[in-house]
Order: sequence, then C-alpha cells, then structure tokens
Amino acid sequence: MPLRTPHKRALIAGGTGRVGAAVAGRLRADGWAVLAAGSKDGDLRTRAGAAALAARAVDELGGLDLVVHAAGDGFTPKPVDDVTEEDWDAALDVTAKGTFFLAQAAAPALRESRGTLIVVEDVAAYQPWPSFAPHCAAKAAQAMLTRVLARALAPEVRVCGVAPGAVAVEPGQEERRAAETLLGRIGSPEDVADAVAFLAGADFVTGATLVVDGGRLLKSGRVQNP
Repeated sequence: MPLRTPHKRALIAGGTGRVGAAVAGRLRADGWAVLAAGSKDGDLRTRAGAAALAARAVDELGGLDLVVHAAGDGFTPKPVDDVTEEDWDAALDVTAKGTFFLAQAAAPALRESRGTLIVVEDVAAYQPWPSFAPHCAAKAAQAMLTRVLARALAPEVRVCGVAPGAVAVEPGQEERRAAETLLGRIGSPEDVADAVAFLAGADFVTGATLVVDGGRLLKSGRVQNP
C-alpha cells in the first residue's frame, strides 16, 4: 500500500485569537498552508457566513485537509438572575451553531481529502460554572457535536475535540488558576496547539476529546470555580 501524502491545507476559524493564533503558528511551523480567519473574515453566527468562509478557504488553499474551529464568544461572567437572551445568543451562536454550520460547509472538501475536523472545546463543557451558565451550556452542546459529527462524517472524515483548561489566563489570575490543577501550574495556548497537531496526525482517532487542563477535571477538594 502506498504511503499517504501528509495533509497540509488548514482553515483555522478563530485563528486570530490567542489559542487560534498559537494553533496557526504551530501548523505553519509544521509545513501547513494555513488560513487563520477572524470574525472579520466570516460570520460564523449564520449558515451563509460559515459557507462563505469554507468556500474562501477552499479557493485560496486549493482544498482542505484540516479545519480547526477555535472561534467563540459570550464568555462574560454574570449571575444567573442577570442573564439575558442576548447573552445566550452570544454564547451559542459562534460556539455551537458555528461549529455545526462550518462543519456542514467544509464537509465536501474534507471528504474529498479524507481530512480532519478538530473542535476546540472547553472544560466548561464538563463543569458547572454558575457565573458562566450560557458559556457552559454552549460548550456542552459543542462537545456533543464533536461526537455527532464524528458519526455523521465517518468514515471519510475524522472529528476530534480538544478541551483546554486554564491556558489563556487573565493577568493576576495565574496563581488562583494554577491551584485548580493537579500539576500546580497554568498552561499556554501552545499546549493546545500541540494537542491539535497530534490529533491532526492521529489517523485512528475520531469522536474523542483530548483534555488539556493540567488535571483540573480530576482535581479533588474544594476549588474556586468561576
């Protein structure tokens, strides 16, 4: 059987944010041709916007072997009593709706290349944070979409998730967030990029989420959750 040619054309939705930019930089260093798209490059809140972004990527790159959905919105702390419909829309539109419609739009190109979709999730999908109710719900929906899409797009396309913990911490919060992990330290966007690079080449992995949180989900005892 001939060796497969390495897949080297990638669209990073959310590629201008801290995590997305690190993913784009890592892939470029590994020899990928990358379109790192920000919110100005395509409105993932709509099906038409997701389709336009996927079409642009296929046109500029000549096809797609990898799509990384690292876009998100609505990460704003609010007590449950103060959450509005606009807060829900902000959290769900890009995170959940955007994941689905970008996958739908990119599926033909990924099927053709037998490519991979990687969804940047969040440990918030698995932890109840009262100050971030819409965000937690949106990320839980996104984590389920990783599994739904893995079944829907198989066998031609692999779909995997990466669930970061504290990797893009606000200044002054480092010590607090480090105490919430088993490793006693925070991570970095580059840690997420390493996980994406691994999954991009892990040809027998699909429907799985790689948690990159320093052991936060396993941390015992009382921690200061958001």
